[in-house]
Amino acid sequence: MAVLCIPAMWAQETYQLVWNEDFTDEVLDTQVWNIETNADGGGNNELQYYCDRGVRLGVEPATGKHCLILTATKETFGGKQCTSGRVNTLGKAYYTYGRIDARIKFPQTANGLWPAFWQMGNNYSQVGWPKCGETDIIELGHQSAFGKGTQDRYFNGAMHVGSAWNTVWSDANAVTWPYSVEDTFHIVTLIWTPTSIDMYMDKEAHPENEAYFHADLGPNDNPDYDRSLVFGKPNFIIANLAIGGNFPGIHDVNKITALADGPQSMYIDWIRIYQRGDAGQSFVCPSASDDIEPEGKTGIETLESQQSKAECTKVLRDGQLLIRRGEVLYDVQGNIIR
Repeated sequence: MAVLCIPAMWAQETYQLVWNEDFTDEVLDTQVWNIETNADGGGNNELQYYCDRGVRLGVEPATGKHCLILTATKETFGGKQCTSGRVNTLGKAYYTYGRIDARIKFPQTANGLWPAFWQMGNNYSQVGWPKCGETDIIELGHQSAFGKGTQDRYFNGAMHVGSAWNTVWSDANAVTWPYSVEDTFHIVTLIWTPTSIDMYMDKEAHPENEAYFHADLGPNDNPDYDRSLVFGKPNFIIANLAIGGNFPGIHDVNKITALADGPQSMYIDWIRIYQRGDAGQSFVCPSASDDIEPEGKTGIETLESQQSKAECTKVLRDGQLLIRRGEVLYDVQGNIIR
């Protein structure tokens, strides 16, 4: 990883790549990712049993891209009639402000599949939902598109926060896109600042594409819905492929037409987080092994190799991306600076 060569649409910004998950290993890195195992329906009466049967790393057959693959399958397992995959980075990789991009190939959702790429406050384990806040970067499969033949083009972005289940402020915007987003890989983008959130589809390939979701994050008078506080804290990442439930409005697995011909998969080629070093920005992510030599690194170890070593944390200080291991700080070239 290095300073990003910014495409034309971001030329006015100075973003730096601080995290790149490209899913090229043989197995998912569980020091970064949690594989969820539950059949609780996600609070939405979903039908699937989330488990490791629905999560793997592999190749997307049409392109040969190495991907995280979340697969929905109609099968009897754990008392449910279908399985699928959901992963998150809670407590392991989380950030505050910046730009996150994900290159995703969505499954054919019609009817009944509900793929999503989203994030929640990393304080979820302490305060729960909805106090932690939720930002849905993209969701497909809503029942509003049924009967219109637009399921492959209909999607939304959304935000939710509140003090309890019955006091939730929500803001959402759904669009019928001019082209299919289920045919091949597409890049979804979230730009998150202290004052606003914006979401884009394929902005680099199509500079004319406007944000499909925008929200202001200014303070307000109601403490239940103080967006400036809730959405100004570290967030972790979630990707899942739900089956049925309230969003598609289907609660019988036999009515999930998307699975009539067999399993369906959501492929994530990569996820990238960029930041500019602005005040309040942060990114934290552990590394994988334990062989950084603490002395004598002068321009030999680059950030790419540093980040694959154990007990390392990325931090931004005065706009500079640094690597911390124990009490030692390294710059992106591997030089010890403290």
